[in-house]
Amino acid sequence: MHLTVVSYNIHRGVGLDRRRDLDRIADVIAEVSPDVVGLQEVIREEGVPHADQAMYLASRLDMSEIVMGETRTHGGGTYGNVVLTRLPVLGSGRCDLSRGIREPRGCLRVDLDVAGTPLHVFNCHFGLALRERREQLDLLGVFIRDSERLAGPRVLLGDFNEWHRGPVTRGLRREFSSPMRRRRTHPAMFPLFALDRIYWDAELEGEEFSVHRSRLARVASDHLPVVARLRLSQPPPRLAPYVVGDALPPAE
Repeated sequence: MHLTVVSYNIHRGVGLDRRRDLDRIADVIAEVSPDVVGLQEVIREEGVPHADQAMYLASRLDMSEIVMGETRTHGGGTYGNVVLTRLPVLGSGRCDLSRGIREPRGCLRVDLDVAGTPLHVFNCHFGLALRERREQLDLLGVFIRDSERLAGPRVLLGDFNEWHRGPVTRGLRREFSSPMRRRRTHPAMFPLFALDRIYWDAELEGEEFSVHRSRLARVASDHLPVVARLRLSQPPPRLAPYVVGDALPPAE
């Protein structure tokens, strides 16, 4: 079973030309034909045309399943992380990653049915401060540990806001076996920083990991989307229990 997964910070639909244009965002996503899309910085105002960005994008992309991970209110609606997919949704969970007075952040977990095998997609948006991200990494570890009872492999994606190699990179490399290489995604026109990433478990074979750099993607948002093409064996081998937090081995 082959699966294409995308992570994309859509910047509320506002491009580098300061125009809000959800059709551009939809066209960028359609260029890579994903099965699962994890979006950050999404607005949902139900009943207001074009203001329910998740619903509009899902309709444009013919993705019937929408799961929202709200982090704060926005006008008459909500703001946060969203997963769009054509795959059946088995369940979901949310983790508050907010720290102190800083901007509210969160992680959304969506459990998907991939041809009879459960797959758990974690969609995160970390903060801008180093200490904040360290604490958020600990909170994420607890959230993942609490999900151990759910059978099936995991995919972690999102905007981790780590401008240089730091605790997030080191911690997630120990947790996930995927050979994740840092790819520059921000700012979109001339990317300098690898803020957006996708990690996956050993049960998933990574066939390709790339940044989508089309002409349209360079202007539609301030981030470029990252794309992972994965293969899920049937049935997936259960190599070992998930290892998180204090049980992690020391850094190499």
